[in-house]
Amino acid sequence: MATITPAERQNWHAVQAAQHRRQRINKLLLTIVTGAILLVFVYPIYFWVTASVRPYREIFTMPPPLAIYQPTGSWWSVVIGGRPYLEVVQEVAGANAGTGGAGTAGYYVVPFLRTSIIVGVISTAVVLLIATPTAYGLSRFQPRGKQNLVFFILSTRFMPAVTAVLPIYLVYQNFKLIDTYHGLIFAHTVINLPIAVLLMKSFFDDVPQDLDDAAMVDGCTRWGAFFRVIVRYVAPGMAAAAVLCLIFSWNEFIFTLYLTRSPELRTIPVAMSTFDSSSGGTEWGFLTAAGSAAMIPVFIFMLFVQRHLVRGLTMGAVRG
Repeated sequence: MATITPAERQNWHAVQAAQHRRQRINKLLLTIVTGAILLVFVYPIYFWVTASVRPYREIFTMPPPLAIYQPTGSWWSVVIGGRPYLEVVQEVAGANAGTGGAGTAGYYVVPFLRTSIIVGVISTAVVLLIATPTAYGLSRFQPRGKQNLVFFILSTRFMPAVTAVLPIYLVYQNFKLIDTYHGLIFAHTVINLPIAVLLMKSFFDDVPQDLDDAAMVDGCTRWGAFFRVIVRYVAPGMAAAAVLCLIFSWNEFIFTLYLTRSPELRTIPVAMSTFDSSSGGTEWGFLTAAGSAAMIPVFIFMLFVQRHLVRGLTMGAVRG
């Protein structure tokens, strides 16, 4: 039996130590690169949110300070609380700010947030109600021309929204759907339905069809197997699809701009586009507070579904 000499043992320990050093250096470099990438993406959001509680002069300090030395809630008192706009301008900005894009009407965004929540939640619920059984049918059955049908659903997302808005506007005008809640909800539903169907189909493909067969052997109908068994397995995927649909609806701009006229039907992106214009100075305190307020509902919704979100985003990613 061969024995290991002290010199060989020393060389082996040296090789092991060198490998450990390389691993530590690689981990350190990976941590630094990851931190740098994270900083690039997170810092603009951090600056935007913190600017909503900074005094007027501190927002324009160069270089931008990381800490908040004199926090103020004046911008939020207008955006959320409905405090008179001119009162806050005179108190916080003084002579350095004029009448910006929002004019003397102010930056009160609660009605626009309410509209965005109503349209986003209802359209997302309708999308899931339609997309889930549709995706199940495309996953479990083999109709003639199935691949063409799937491609047609996908192709509706190829078209830029600006090319479709005029035909949709003319259709809406004929059916008197312009400037109505149900017309806006229907438009957001149509926009999000194709992507939801394709996502849900991939989730159903990941569930073995043997579960359907076992449930029907035990006495379930096809619909019973779908509602009682299969839907429970794709619940994380439904959560992921719901988050994406709500985000797309929340950020949708051009259809809402063309299909609405009344201020009460404006969603938050359309409303914020009216807060800045060439006729007045840009009032960043109010804009950052309004933008930060627009993030809160989607963030709260993601907190409720985060338990299913990560698993749902990875369903169907790896196939055996």
